[in-house]
Amino acid sequence: MITVFRSEENGIRQLDFPALEPGCWVNAVAPTGDEIDALARLVNVPADFITTALDPEETSHIETDEGAVLIVINVAKSTTEYDFDTVPLGIILTADHIVTVSIEANDILPRSVVAMNGFCTFKRTRFLLQILYKTATSFLRYLGQINRRSNQIEDNLRHAMKNEELYQLFDLEKSLTYFSAALRSNRVVIDRILRLFQNGQMRDIIKIREDDEDLLEDVQIEYNQAYEMVQMYSNVLSGMMDAFASIISNNLNIVMKFLASVTIIISVPTAIASFWGMNVAVPWAGSSRGFLFVLVISLAMSAFSTFWLWRKRML
Repeated sequence: MITVFRSEENGIRQLDFPALEPGCWVNAVAPTGDEIDALARLVNVPADFITTALDPEETSHIETDEGAVLIVINVAKSTTEYDFDTVPLGIILTADHIVTVSIEANDILPRSVVAMNGFCTFKRTRFLLQILYKTATSFLRYLGQINRRSNQIEDNLRHAMKNEELYQLFDLEKSLTYFSAALRSNRVVIDRILRLFQNGQMRDIIKIREDDEDLLEDVQIEYNQAYEMVQMYSNVLSGMMDAFASIISNNLNIVMKFLASVTIIISVPTAIASFWGMNVAVPWAGSSRGFLFVLVISLAMSAFSTFWLWRKRML
């Protein structure tokens, strides 16, 4: 699906593809082969620029061609409650248009005219920096969710004896690995963009204004903060995995020790009852109080066993 937006004096106007005008933003989400060919022809870029971002395994990088720049970054997404991943997002800058290409919809790009508040399709460089900034903040938002869920798992693991919580921690740790790789490559792209600004390369396409410099600095700060948080959370989760694996094993050992102690306590009156149940002469066999005597002995022996096991800290 391809949608086209254009900023005007009275607001944002949505155009019908393939009608394009200078200063448009073209957003392509999982485009078909015909749409790819038509879009490449209309914005005058190689078709590879568009198909590159449709590869789910594509890493962040920058490509340049005559009159066009392709910037591929990885954005965060949530697949399940405890599983997070990244998906590539391609941003193509030309002299007249800005094109975004993704294999699926994401929460980085606005999807309607109403959601485009603060975006201007004419200011392509600022548009690019706003996308990069939202990408960095989305990583921070998902990291906050990962932190909260890991805290919940930690509370559950203190009394757990199953592996379900460990599997959830494993999913979170795997997600942090994806985030770490994506943020590392995204930071390289940010540094490359900064060099393009400083060297004046592709000046006709990428122009940085004074009011964009602060935004670029904010982008770098957010990415550095997100990367540091990923490293910190990854180390914490790795330690939690090792610690709580031992805790679960220890909890299971405690339960088994308790059950073994209870078995010993129960076996004492059983053994005594077995001795007095033999088909031979036993003490108090003819006494009317024989059962009471045997019961008292059984209880006394059970109490002694319980006290002894308690002193040995086996209960």
